[in-house]
Amino acid sequence: MFQKLFGRPGQRRIAESVWAQALDQMPFNGRLNEAERERLVERAQYFVSRKTFSGANGFVVDDSVRAGIALQACLPIIEIGVEAYDDFVEIIIYPDRFLAPRSRVDEAGVVHEAIEELSGEAMDGGPVVLAWPDLNPGAAPGASVVIHEFIHKLDMLDGEADGVPLLPYGRRTHWMRVLDEAYEQFCDALDDVEASIPIDVDPESSAADAYFSELPLDPYAATDHAEFFAVSGEVFFTHPEQLARQFPDLFSIYRAYFGFDLLRGQDCEVPPRTASR
Repeated sequence: MFQKLFGRPGQRRIAESVWAQALDQMPFNGRLNEAERERLVERAQYFVSRKTFSGANGFVVDDSVRAGIALQACLPIIEIGVEAYDDFVEIIIYPDRFLAPRSRVDEAGVVHEAIEELSGEAMDGGPVVLAWPDLNPGAAPGASVVIHEFIHKLDMLDGEADGVPLLPYGRRTHWMRVLDEAYEQFCDALDDVEASIPIDVDPESSAADAYFSELPLDPYAATDHAEFFAVSGEVFFTHPEQLARQFPDLFSIYRAYFGFDLLRGQDCEVPPRTASR
């Protein structure tokens, strides 16, 4: 079904069999209807033709790598359009997680410097960096490093990574209110979980995982509004039932922004679409 989707002569073309195999590995594939599946491959093929995929530290990039990344990157922009990613060209893929310096200022004004191990990073106006071992969206339920980083790219379209993408003013005000309410609700839930962890259990150890598993999102979502948007955006596409149940208003503004959702015909109570304000 993909024969008409491979672009103009001179563009990089990925074989139909590679697209089909990559789609089969995506947990969201079965939720797409045929028209959406064709549109996703069309978007992904165009995306591949306009981006440079570079391997770092000896990682070899082939068409299966390009297809796997492009399909996940383009899922959020099936209706928005690939032009939303025009601010950058390069995608860098590492063979393993990579280290990056981090600096933050706490509430007391003290600067904390650290080196963090990352699975992905999106830079404003610059490349998206990804770690290959973490690119499989089925590795963890409700997670996709690629979707996460490309939602950051959408967030940055208005010049700031603040959890609010480029929107008309009226919708922006409504978005900010809904996002902030959901963020505060999640932070309160995280505080409750952390308070319930026994004093003899290290909250940074695997022994605490059972406590944090009660949360609807990864604890990293509490970092700030930008990370909350990226983490909850992952869940919107990879585990939509969970987001619809826990944050129905958030689910509604995401559905309005992305232009579709993956819960049609599923046995899950879905909130009505929120009207634009």
